Amino acid sequence: MTRQAPHGAFPEINHDEMARQDFAQRLREYVAGDIVGGNDAVYRHAVEPGFVHSHGRKPETRKEVRQAMERHPFHQAWGALNRATQEIIWDSVQVSLDRQDDALNQRVKDTGVGKGSLRLNPALKTPRYVAAVDIHCMPGNYHTESTEDDAYQGALLDRGAFIYARGARGPNHDSFGHDLLAYLDKAQPGFQPRRILDMGSGPGQVTCAFADAFPDAEVHAIDVAAPLLRYGHKRASSMGYDIHFSQQNAEATEFEDESFDLIFSCIMMHETSAKALRNYVKETRRLLAPGGIAMHMDFPHNEDKTPYVQAMIDWSTHYNAEPFIGTLGDTDWADVAVQAGFSHNTAAVVPMSTVAPHNHMYVLDARKPG
Repeated sequence: MTRQAPHGAFPEINHDEMARQDFAQRLREYVAGDIVGGNDAVYRHAVEPGFVHSHGRKPETRKEVRQAMERHPFHQAWGALNRATQEIIWDSVQVSLDRQDDALNQRVKDTGVGKGSLRLNPALKTPRYVAAVDIHCMPGNYHTESTEDDAYQGALLDRGAFIYARGARGPNHDSFGHDLLAYLDKAQPGFQPRRILDMGSGPGQVTCAFADAFPDAEVHAIDVAAPLLRYGHKRASSMGYDIHFSQQNAEATEFEDESFDLIFSCIMMHETSAKALRNYVKETRRLLAPGGIAMHMDFPHNEDKTPYVQAMIDWSTHYNAEPFIGTLGDTDWADVAVQAGFSHNTAAVVPMSTVAPHNHMYVLDARKPG
């Protein structure tokens, strides 16, 4: 089992708490690895033939597949267990955090001097697409604050997401950043950005990967959630990274026109509304310097997937508090970029598997001519 690498903001975990979290991770491995494949067999041998018998054709949309699958006892049992596992993960981390909440907040507040910066904006309104739902069932979502200088949600996301991913993103939970860097190296060999922006950075694991790859660049990370930024700043500073964290909405930032050579986001697209997505891609174009590159990476892209595969991805839309996954999968990302001002020649959607075979996501590659 891969262990998460400690850092200056990392919560203490005693023996019993670690045992509980290890159980949650093993359960997640079992549900997402051993059990989930049973849905494939159920669909091929029972659900699809039953649908054909009743309708004289195969299901043509993910909605038809979902509704048919929902009537099968195996899928019902898997879905209930999958949702329960998600909740067990968060609960296992909260037990640990509740014990040390005040001490953790104080430790995060004591950031030290000379490593990056943290700028918060208490007046910033949390967008409704964040405030209205606990995304992937995380209690309190990203933005909730219960006390002054609160970093609780940052610790909850950092530890909970690591367990949810079963450690598959590496000890620093940053493999997506290394995948993006591999894509950049292939798409634009030798590219050396002077200023970098991570939109929707969260606790900044991926941001740190970019700071490590480009040590001479000025690196900025923005998010709407103050607890994630507090935690991320302490984490990055304790690891020696000089990153500037600020509380901003990617739809309309405070940065000057054409002020970044490289802009990226990692799995943020599916957590924003359709309107917000268009706004932040438009903002990306405003912020890109001539010759600059934007890379927005996310999961679903439906045009090359069967209705069954779409339905399995779309399960999270209905049952795991990920309301925009289905919509994003239906969205033409390149068209969004063109509407934002990029040209057809400078915007493309590329499968990440071209550089990372294990990565089934896609990247919106959008550039501003030099």
